[in-house]
Amino acid sequence: MKMKLLAYCAVMSILLMSCSKTHITPVPNTTDTTTNHGGTPPPATSSYLNNAKSTHNSISNFYLTSYGSYRVNTTTNTTGAFEWYNASQLYADAAMVANGDQSYVAGMNNTFNWLQNLWDKNDVNGGYFAAANLNGSGAAGDKYVDDNSLTGVAFLAAYDVTSGSTQTQYLTAAENCATWLINSGLWDNTFGGGFWWSTQKTVKPTQSNAVALQLFLRLYQITGQSVYHDWAVQVNTWLNTKMYESSTGLYFWQIESNGTQDTYKFTYDNAIMLEADLLWAKAMNDNTYLAKAEALGNAMIKTLYNSTYNAFIFNTNDIRLNPCYCGWASQAFIRLYEADGNSTWLTYAKANIDKINIVLLNQANNGYYQYAGLDGAGKYSNMEGVDQAWMQRVQVLLSKYK
Repeated sequence: MKMKLLAYCAVMSILLMSCSKTHITPVPNTTDTTTNHGGTPPPATSSYLNNAKSTHNSISNFYLTSYGSYRVNTTTNTTGAFEWYNASQLYADAAMVANGDQSYVAGMNNTFNWLQNLWDKNDVNGGYFAAANLNGSGAAGDKYVDDNSLTGVAFLAAYDVTSGSTQTQYLTAAENCATWLINSGLWDNTFGGGFWWSTQKTVKPTQSNAVALQLFLRLYQITGQSVYHDWAVQVNTWLNTKMYESSTGLYFWQIESNGTQDTYKFTYDNAIMLEADLLWAKAMNDNTYLAKAEALGNAMIKTLYNSTYNAFIFNTNDIRLNPCYCGWASQAFIRLYEADGNSTWLTYAKANIDKINIVLLNQANNGYYQYAGLDGAGKYSNMEGVDQAWMQRVQVLLSKYK
């Protein structure tokens, strides 16, 4: 997920507070702990579902190609396609199918077929390359643990909503992603374990390992194979002994190859870990991990949620808003609500999405800008495909409840 590193190249002044800015701070609900998620049902036609559909229409109009791929953006990179951008779109379409709309199946499957152009056929262990031309040619170079892991997780989301031979293909492809991770040589004893971010072996980040953990847990849950169990335990142990910061209750960014610890806290790193805790609770039949996920959610609210603007920040060193990296928190909090029934999590998930819609949505084409300050200052002009995919996904997830 390369955009995270590139984000530091931009220098901008962010206005953190505004006396004239009106806002409503979510009020925690400590009494609603129902497990059937009853409460007030969403309207017959949720505005968030309409938003998700409008976003998808924008994606189809501006990003989708005749090859079944999705271009990087509409400004600076219109002739290339990134693996994790396309996997994120598949992930978003799987959410639409899970919500009952079968019209998204064809696009989801087309994206799956296109992604196979990026599979390394010259490596016995395979692995997806990070980028290619729109027609799928030119795939080569580095491979990334987070990209391959997220692709596998997306495939399993598609597995959940398909059947027959198509479902088998998705499961096999996800297992292939895990096989590459296991045999890639990117897990070693440097810093006591952990996956390197990429084949360049420059850093060992939380998010790469956390998404890999999600993939291993889901595969263990589906197949019961001990190899996935054992890898999940190994990755989880490393994350909690090397990357967890007890003083904040959060996971920090990464360890560089020279041993330097970059201790910024990213919203999406911790959102991914929160979801991993919830998966652990189910796959390992260990309900203590539900409490662990709840504690992580509260730590995210304390440090990563800006109560003035009612949104999750990019990271503790860069207080901006981004549809994907900040929106990821909404997905995690929706999943947390589904696990414990506490509507507080939905309050934060909704407020975060609402702020992204206010600050970053282009009303003219229903697309989302990449970055802006929490007050809208310094808005980027480019619109990344991955941001569109994630706003489609998180809004359809929220539409089940709001």
